Amino acid sequence: MPTFKTLRIDPHPANPRVARLLLNRPEAYNAINDDTPREIRAAVEWANAERGIHVIVVEGAGKGFCGGYDLSHFGGSEIDHPCQQERHPWDPMDDYAFMKRNTEDFMTLWKSAKPTIAKVHGAAVAGGSDIALCCDLLVMADDARIGYMPTRVWGCPTPAMWAFRVGPMRAKQMMFTGDTITGRTAADWGLATLAVPAVELEAQTMKLADRIAGVPSSHLAMHKLVVNQVQLNMGVEQTQQLATLMDGITRHNPEGLWFRRYAQEAGFKAAVQWRDSGRPIPEGDEARALIREMDARRASKA
Repeated sequence: MPTFKTLRIDPHPANPRVARLLLNRPEAYNAINDDTPREIRAAVEWANAERGIHVIVVEGAGKGFCGGYDLSHFGGSEIDHPCQQERHPWDPMDDYAFMKRNTEDFMTLWKSAKPTIAKVHGAAVAGGSDIALCCDLLVMADDARIGYMPTRVWGCPTPAMWAFRVGPMRAKQMMFTGDTITGRTAADWGLATLAVPAVELEAQTMKLADRIAGVPSSHLAMHKLVVNQVQLNMGVEQTQQLATLMDGITRHNPEGLWFRRYAQEAGFKAAVQWRDSGRPIPEGDEARALIREMDARRASKA
Protein backbone atom coordinates (compact mmCIF):
# COMPACT_ATOMS: atom_id res chain seq x y z
CA MET A 1 0.00 0.00 0.00
CA PRO A 2 1.22 3.55 -0.73
CA THR A 3 2.36 5.83 2.08
CA PHE A 4 1.55 9.53 2.29
CA LYS A 5 2.25 12.55 4.49
CA THR A 6 -1.32 13.81 4.93
CA LEU A 7 -3.51 10.72 4.58
CA ARG A 8 -3.58 6.97 4.45
CA ILE A 9 -5.51 4.47 2.37
CA ASP A 10 -5.99 0.77 2.93
CA PRO A 11 -8.66 -1.90 2.63
CA HIS A 12 -11.25 -1.54 5.38
CA PRO A 13 -10.71 -4.24 8.03
CA ALA A 14 -14.42 -5.11 7.97
CA ASN A 15 -14.63 -5.56 4.20
CA PRO A 16 -11.60 -5.69 1.84
CA ARG A 17 -13.82 -4.57 -1.05
CA VAL A 18 -14.04 -1.17 0.68
CA ALA A 19 -11.03 1.16 0.71
CA ARG A 20 -10.77 3.60 3.61
CA LEU A 21 -9.15 6.91 2.65
CA LEU A 22 -8.35 8.62 5.95
CA LEU A 23 -7.42 12.31 6.00
CA ASN A 24 -4.76 12.08 8.66
CA ARG A 25 -3.64 15.41 10.10
CA PRO A 26 -5.80 15.34 13.24
CA GLU A 27 -3.58 17.86 15.05
CA ALA A 28 -4.58 20.42 12.38
CA TYR A 29 -8.21 19.29 11.96
CA ASN A 30 -7.01 17.57 8.76
CA ALA A 31 -6.40 20.97 7.18
CA ILE A 32 -5.40 20.94 3.52
CA ASN A 33 -1.79 21.79 2.76
CA ASP A 34 0.05 21.73 -0.57
CA ASP A 35 0.50 17.93 -0.35
CA THR A 36 -3.13 17.00 0.37
CA PRO A 37 -4.73 17.41 -3.09
CA ARG A 38 -1.90 15.51 -4.82
CA GLU A 39 -2.11 12.70 -2.28
CA ILE A 40 -5.89 12.42 -2.64
CA ARG A 41 -5.38 11.94 -6.39
CA ALA A 42 -2.67 9.33 -5.84
CA ALA A 43 -4.78 7.45 -3.27
CA VAL A 44 -7.83 7.37 -5.55
CA GLU A 45 -5.68 6.19 -8.46
CA TRP A 46 -4.27 3.42 -6.26
CA ALA A 47 -7.76 2.29 -5.24
CA ASN A 48 -8.93 2.31 -8.85
CA ALA A 49 -5.99 0.12 -9.86
CA GLU A 50 -6.83 -2.45 -7.16
CA ARG A 51 -9.26 -4.90 -8.77
CA GLY A 52 -10.61 -6.13 -5.46
CA ILE A 53 -11.76 -2.70 -4.29
CA HIS A 54 -15.28 -1.65 -5.28
CA VAL A 55 -15.94 1.48 -3.21
CA ILE A 56 -13.91 4.17 -1.40
CA VAL A 57 -14.94 5.69 1.94
CA VAL A 58 -13.34 9.07 2.71
CA GLU A 59 -13.18 10.14 6.35
CA GLY A 60 -11.17 12.30 8.73
CA ALA A 61 -9.04 11.35 11.72
CA GLY A 62 -9.61 13.01 15.07
CA LYS A 63 -12.34 15.51 15.87
CA GLY A 64 -13.68 16.14 12.37
CA PHE A 65 -13.61 15.49 8.64
CA CYS A 66 -11.64 18.51 7.41
CA GLY A 67 -11.44 22.15 8.51
CA GLY A 68 -10.47 23.44 5.07
CA TYR A 69 -7.21 24.89 3.80
CA ASP A 70 -4.47 25.48 6.35
CA LEU A 71 -5.10 29.23 6.27
CA SER A 72 -3.24 29.94 9.49
CA HIS A 73 -0.23 29.38 7.25
CA PHE A 74 -1.45 30.89 3.99
CA GLY A 75 -3.41 33.73 5.58
CA GLY A 76 -1.48 34.85 8.61
CA SER A 77 2.12 34.37 7.48
CA GLU A 78 4.34 36.46 5.25
CA ILE A 79 4.78 33.82 2.54
CA ASP A 80 4.36 34.70 -1.12
CA HIS A 81 2.26 31.82 -2.44
CA PRO A 82 0.53 31.49 -5.83
CA CYS A 83 -2.79 31.65 -3.97
CA GLN A 84 -1.88 34.69 -1.86
CA GLN A 85 0.68 36.78 -3.65
CA GLU A 86 2.51 39.65 -2.01
CA ARG A 87 4.05 40.69 -5.30
CA HIS A 88 2.30 43.40 -7.30
CA PRO A 89 0.59 43.26 -9.70
CA TRP A 90 -1.09 39.98 -8.85
CA ASP A 91 -0.68 37.27 -11.50
CA PRO A 92 -4.16 35.74 -11.85
CA MET A 93 -3.05 32.90 -14.10
CA ASP A 94 -0.38 31.80 -11.63
CA ASP A 95 -3.10 31.61 -8.99
CA TYR A 96 -5.53 29.91 -11.39
CA ALA A 97 -3.04 27.24 -12.44
CA PHE A 98 -2.33 26.26 -8.84
CA MET A 99 -5.95 26.19 -7.70
CA LYS A 100 -7.22 24.51 -10.87
CA ARG A 101 -4.77 21.70 -10.24
CA ASN A 102 -6.15 21.35 -6.71
CA THR A 103 -9.69 21.30 -8.10
CA GLU A 104 -8.78 18.57 -10.57
CA ASP A 105 -7.12 16.57 -7.78
CA PHE A 106 -10.25 16.78 -5.61
CA MET A 107 -12.37 15.86 -8.63
CA THR A 108 -10.61 12.51 -8.95
CA LEU A 109 -13.10 11.49 -6.24
CA TRP A 110 -15.94 12.40 -8.61
CA LYS A 111 -14.27 10.90 -11.69
CA SER A 112 -13.18 7.71 -9.92
CA ALA A 113 -14.64 4.58 -11.50
CA LYS A 114 -15.08 3.27 -7.96
CA PRO A 115 -17.93 5.03 -6.10
CA THR A 116 -16.83 7.36 -3.30
CA ILE A 117 -18.60 8.01 0.01
CA ALA A 118 -17.72 10.91 2.31
CA LYS A 119 -18.23 9.97 5.96
CA VAL A 120 -18.48 13.25 7.88
CA HIS A 121 -18.23 13.80 11.60
CA GLY A 122 -17.37 17.09 13.28
CA ALA A 123 -17.10 19.51 10.38
CA ALA A 124 -16.47 19.51 6.64
CA VAL A 125 -16.03 23.21 6.06
CA ALA A 126 -14.42 25.56 3.53
CA GLY A 127 -12.04 23.42 1.44
CA GLY A 128 -13.12 20.41 3.49
CA SER A 129 -16.61 20.76 2.04
CA ASP A 130 -15.01 20.72 -1.43
CA ILE A 131 -13.56 17.29 -0.70
CA ALA A 132 -16.84 15.99 0.73
CA LEU A 133 -18.97 17.29 -2.15
CA CYS A 134 -16.64 15.82 -4.79
CA CYS A 135 -17.61 12.40 -3.41
CA ASP A 136 -20.60 10.62 -4.92
CA LEU A 137 -22.46 10.08 -1.66
CA LEU A 138 -22.38 11.83 1.70
CA VAL A 139 -23.16 10.27 5.07
CA MET A 140 -23.12 12.71 7.99
CA ALA A 141 -23.53 12.60 11.72
CA ASP A 142 -26.67 14.49 12.73
CA ASP A 143 -24.61 17.08 14.57
CA ALA A 144 -21.83 17.38 11.96
CA ARG A 145 -21.60 20.64 10.04
CA ILE A 146 -20.89 21.50 6.42
CA GLY A 147 -20.52 24.84 4.69
CA TYR A 148 -18.18 27.30 3.02
CA MET A 149 -17.68 30.27 5.34
CA PRO A 150 -15.03 32.01 3.15
CA THR A 151 -17.74 33.11 0.73
CA ARG A 152 -18.15 36.02 3.19
CA VAL A 153 -14.63 37.12 2.22
CA TRP A 154 -11.51 35.49 0.77
CA GLY A 155 -12.84 32.47 -1.06
CA CYS A 156 -15.05 30.79 -3.66
CA PRO A 157 -15.52 26.99 -3.71
CA THR A 158 -13.55 25.99 -6.78
CA PRO A 159 -15.22 22.60 -7.48
CA ALA A 160 -18.52 24.55 -7.57
CA MET A 161 -20.52 21.51 -6.55
CA TRP A 162 -23.11 23.28 -4.36
CA ALA A 163 -25.54 24.19 -7.15
CA PHE A 164 -25.28 20.70 -8.63
CA ARG A 165 -26.00 19.10 -5.25
CA VAL A 166 -28.73 21.32 -3.77
CA GLY A 167 -29.98 23.47 -6.67
CA PRO A 168 -29.52 27.18 -7.34
CA MET A 169 -31.68 28.62 -4.55
CA ARG A 170 -30.07 26.65 -1.71
CA ALA A 171 -26.63 27.17 -3.26
CA LYS A 172 -27.20 30.93 -3.28
CA GLN A 173 -28.34 30.80 0.34
CA MET A 174 -25.11 29.06 1.33
CA MET A 175 -22.88 31.29 -0.80
CA PHE A 176 -24.55 34.57 0.22
CA THR A 177 -24.41 33.85 3.96
CA GLY A 178 -21.33 31.68 4.46
CA ASP A 179 -23.42 29.72 6.96
CA THR A 180 -22.95 26.07 7.86
CA ILE A 181 -25.73 23.51 8.15
CA THR A 182 -26.03 20.37 10.25
CA GLY A 183 -26.03 16.85 8.93
CA ARG A 184 -29.75 16.65 9.65
CA THR A 185 -30.46 19.76 7.56
CA ALA A 186 -28.14 18.48 4.83
CA ALA A 187 -30.21 15.29 4.65
CA ASP A 188 -33.45 17.27 4.57
CA TRP A 189 -32.09 19.29 1.64
CA GLY A 190 -30.98 16.17 -0.23
CA LEU A 191 -27.32 17.17 0.13
CA ALA A 192 -26.50 14.26 2.44
CA THR A 193 -27.51 10.73 1.51
CA LEU A 194 -28.01 9.92 5.18
CA ALA A 195 -27.77 11.71 8.52
CA VAL A 196 -27.49 9.49 11.58
CA PRO A 197 -26.57 9.81 15.25
CA ALA A 198 -22.80 10.14 15.63
CA VAL A 199 -22.55 6.78 17.42
CA GLU A 200 -24.09 5.09 14.37
CA LEU A 201 -22.01 6.87 11.72
CA GLU A 202 -19.45 4.10 11.19
CA ALA A 203 -22.04 1.30 11.12
CA GLN A 204 -24.43 3.12 8.78
CA THR A 205 -21.65 4.20 6.42
CA MET A 206 -20.35 0.66 6.22
CA LYS A 207 -23.84 -0.72 5.71
CA LEU A 208 -24.14 1.49 2.62
CA ALA A 209 -20.59 0.72 1.47
CA ASP A 210 -21.11 -3.02 1.90
CA ARG A 211 -24.31 -2.88 -0.15
CA ILE A 212 -22.50 -1.06 -2.97
CA ALA A 213 -19.45 -3.31 -2.74
CA GLY A 214 -21.57 -6.33 -3.68
CA VAL A 215 -22.25 -4.91 -7.14
CA PRO A 216 -19.80 -5.81 -9.95
CA SER A 217 -17.25 -3.03 -10.34
CA SER A 218 -17.95 -2.77 -14.07
CA HIS A 219 -21.62 -2.03 -13.39
CA LEU A 220 -20.74 0.59 -10.78
CA ALA A 221 -18.40 2.30 -13.25
CA MET A 222 -21.00 2.30 -16.02
CA HIS A 223 -23.79 3.69 -13.87
CA LYS A 224 -21.50 6.38 -12.47
CA LEU A 225 -20.48 7.45 -15.98
CA VAL A 226 -24.14 7.82 -16.96
CA VAL A 227 -25.04 9.97 -13.96
CA ASN A 228 -21.86 12.05 -14.19
CA GLN A 229 -22.65 12.76 -17.83
CA VAL A 230 -25.73 14.68 -16.69
CA GLN A 231 -23.56 17.08 -14.67
CA LEU A 232 -21.09 17.34 -17.53
CA ASN A 233 -23.92 18.30 -19.86
CA MET A 234 -25.04 20.89 -17.30
CA GLY A 235 -21.58 22.49 -17.51
CA VAL A 236 -19.79 21.42 -14.33
CA GLU A 237 -16.34 21.78 -15.91
CA GLN A 238 -17.05 25.26 -17.29
CA THR A 239 -18.51 26.30 -13.93
CA GLN A 240 -15.35 25.12 -12.18
CA GLN A 241 -13.20 27.23 -14.50
CA LEU A 242 -15.17 30.34 -13.57
CA ALA A 243 -15.26 29.47 -9.85
CA THR A 244 -11.50 28.89 -9.74
CA LEU A 245 -10.84 32.26 -11.39
CA MET A 246 -13.25 33.99 -8.99
CA ASP A 247 -11.56 32.32 -6.04
CA GLY A 248 -8.29 34.02 -6.93
CA ILE A 249 -10.00 37.38 -7.28
CA THR A 250 -11.59 37.10 -3.83
CA ARG A 251 -8.15 36.78 -2.29
CA HIS A 252 -6.57 39.72 -4.14
CA ASN A 253 -9.31 42.35 -4.39
CA PRO A 254 -9.44 45.10 -1.70
CA GLU A 255 -11.65 43.02 0.60
CA GLY A 256 -9.46 39.93 0.28
CA LEU A 257 -6.25 41.89 0.85
CA TRP A 258 -7.80 43.59 3.89
CA PHE A 259 -8.63 40.17 5.33
CA ARG A 260 -5.06 38.96 4.80
CA ARG A 261 -3.55 42.10 6.35
CA TYR A 262 -5.91 41.90 9.33
CA ALA A 263 -4.99 38.24 9.81
CA GLN A 264 -1.30 39.15 9.71
CA GLU A 265 -1.79 41.96 12.23
CA ALA A 266 -4.40 40.58 14.64
CA GLY A 267 -3.99 36.86 14.06
CA PHE A 268 -5.92 34.50 11.85
CA LYS A 269 -8.30 33.51 14.63
CA ALA A 270 -9.40 37.14 15.06
CA ALA A 271 -9.84 37.54 11.29
CA VAL A 272 -12.01 34.42 11.09
CA GLN A 273 -14.09 35.55 14.07
CA TRP A 274 -14.78 38.87 12.29
CA ARG A 275 -15.61 37.09 9.04
CA ASP A 276 -18.01 34.59 10.59
CA SER A 277 -19.69 36.96 13.06
CA GLY A 278 -21.91 38.70 10.50
CA ARG A 279 -20.14 41.99 11.22
CA PRO A 280 -19.86 44.09 8.02
CA ILE A 281 -16.61 43.45 6.19
CA PRO A 282 -14.64 46.52 5.03
CA GLU A 283 -14.89 46.97 1.28
CA GLY A 284 -13.77 49.26 -1.52
CA ASP A 285 -12.18 52.54 -0.40
CA GLU A 286 -12.65 51.71 3.29
CA ALA A 287 -10.72 48.47 2.82
CA ARG A 288 -7.98 50.28 0.86
CA ALA A 289 -7.59 52.88 3.62
CA LEU A 290 -7.32 50.19 6.30
CA ILE A 291 -4.76 48.29 4.20
CA ARG A 292 -2.63 51.44 3.93
CA GLU A 293 -2.81 51.95 7.70
CA MET A 294 -1.83 48.35 8.42
CA ASP A 295 0.98 48.43 5.84
CA ALA A 296 2.32 51.61 7.45
CA ARG A 297 2.31 49.97 10.89
CA ARG A 298 4.09 46.94 9.48
CA ALA A 299 6.72 49.17 7.83
CA SER A 300 7.32 51.08 11.05
CA LYS A 301 8.05 47.82 12.87
CA ALA A 302 10.43 46.55 10.18
